[in-house]
Amino acid sequence: MEEKELKTGTTTIGLVCKDGILLAADKRATAGNLIVTKYVDKIYQINDDLALTMAGTVSDAQLLSKLIKAELKLKDLRTSRRSTVKEAANLLGGMVYSNIRKMSLIPGISHFVLGGRDDTGTYVYDLFADGSVTLIEDFISSGSGSVMAYGVLETLYRKDLSLEEGKELAIKAVNAAIQRDNASGGGIDIVAITMKNGVKRMLAKRLDTTITA
Repeated sequence: MEEKELKTGTTTIGLVCKDGILLAADKRATAGNLIVTKYVDKIYQINDDLALTMAGTVSDAQLLSKLIKAELKLKDLRTSRRSTVKEAANLLGGMVYSNIRKMSLIPGISHFVLGGRDDTGTYVYDLFADGSVTLIEDFISSGSGSVMAYGVLETLYRKDLSLEEGKELAIKAVNAAIQRDNASGGGIDIVAITMKNGVKRMLAKRLDTTITA
């Protein structure tokens, strides 16, 4: 059962830059040793202010992403204001906590990196698979390729990175994971979150691995 379970086998990254937030992810989804799809989108936009990366069991990650989008819309209507990034992170953390503790034949493992803006600034939160919520001050990586990504991030990250410099660092970190982690690949997506523009896609690139004569 576990070998047939669809998992993202992921490399995702959250970066804190001086002028905003970057989220990055590869595009491969796997089930055991099988590459189920080469080009899945692992960055999900919740609204104009919030986006998240997903790792873990695909069905759970996708469902929780849709649920948090709906719950935040309802919360905003009830309170007549837009939720803060911290409120969104805590709400999603509670969902992850409840999900992992449900009895199931397939473990409901999901790991999110949430980035967003509100009136007080831009923030990145780590929503770990156990439901814990951690504010990130520099960078975070999740998934099977995170070990390789961390090696690059620890070496090259600076707190004064611009978004363009952060983009180049994210590309290097995800590429390092793709080169050594067989569950990461297919390409890279990068989303920027700034106070001025909110959630905007910076890069969407597929890798062509077709052999031609």
